[in-house]
Amino acid sequence: MAVERLQINPAVLTWARKRAGLSLDEAKHFGRIDEWESGTSSPTYAQLEGLASGLKIPISVFFFPEPPDVPDIKKSFRTLPDAELESIPSRVRLLVSKAKAFQLNLAELTDSKNPAKRQIIQDIKLSTNDDIVVAADKVRAYLGISLDDQQKFKTDDDALKAWRDALQAVGVFVFKDAFKTNDFSGFCLYDETFPLIYVNNSSTKTRQMFTLFHELAHLLFQTSGIDTLSSDYIDRLGGDQKAIEIFCNAFAAEFLLPQKALAEAMKGRKHDEATATELANRFHVSREVIFRRFLDQGAITLKTYREAATRWAQQRGAGGAPGGDYFWTKLAYLGRDYVSLAFDEYRRNRITETQLANFLDIKPKSLAGLEEHFERGSS
Repeated sequence: MAVERLQINPAVLTWARKRAGLSLDEAKHFGRIDEWESGTSSPTYAQLEGLASGLKIPISVFFFPEPPDVPDIKKSFRTLPDAELESIPSRVRLLVSKAKAFQLNLAELTDSKNPAKRQIIQDIKLSTNDDIVVAADKVRAYLGISLDDQQKFKTDDDALKAWRDALQAVGVFVFKDAFKTNDFSGFCLYDETFPLIYVNNSSTKTRQMFTLFHELAHLLFQTSGIDTLSSDYIDRLGGDQKAIEIFCNAFAAEFLLPQKALAEAMKGRKHDEATATELANRFHVSREVIFRRFLDQGAITLKTYREAATRWAQQRGAGGAPGGDYFWTKLAYLGRDYVSLAFDEYRRNRITETQLANFLDIKPKSLAGLEEHFERGSS
């Protein structure tokens, strides 16, 4: 049986190799890359998988018609100091490239038109001079989920899904993945048409929600951003970068738990961990958000806050995420809106089966299983 050779643009292969800093000789252990780049032969899917793994880029990039315009990570995350940028692990860097690939995929699947009826990044812009309470109220009204609605969510998982759906309804696509590190909670890539948020699925649901709105604030500043578990780096920033990061953190906290609602909920309660746990469950936020508010009010010391936050972070890391169904996990990572776009284009005969698999970041043989799970409903 003949092995299928894939027709790809040799210029994309050359771009990928040079981006990894490899010469042709250094990359020859991946296969006949010199022939693939010259166009005299083509790789198989299995060979492309090995190449994608070795060069630390998503396999879907190889099927782009031209080399993608992927900015240097320093240009993407301008609000991080150099020391923090250098510490970003290779896994997170790979996911940044993957996120850019998803943005390009969205443009191809939609003829470069965001399918949302209205786009929040077009209608709302933020400035560091804005009143945070007013800004949070404005965004909440735009998304259409009141604080009462938020408290009616049965579980943190229900709350996270509702916020994700609300963001995608206003033109912000949300993707998830296992970052394989607890130090980075997520990031966003700004784009005038396809703004995107990427969330660490290994984080708690409440932390993921905080990340959503930290990154949404970045997008409303028209910047890309990254959410780290520790905010100590903010002290090393200056000027607008520092102001933006402080604003994004404060915005996310105010959005998820307005100061007015917190004051009302605190009547007759102590500023302790038991209260933090109770309010976290009520508002579907993390205990850290509650304790941070206590700290800002001067009700607890910085030492108390840091000790509790460190202990809670260790508790999160100790459990480990259990394995689950591959297809449900894939749907959760990609989001039903994105998966629906890809399947719709395939059913209209506008993309091939191989292209569909690349858009969905799976092997062609797994398409049937993913489609079956997709048709069965949400995971």
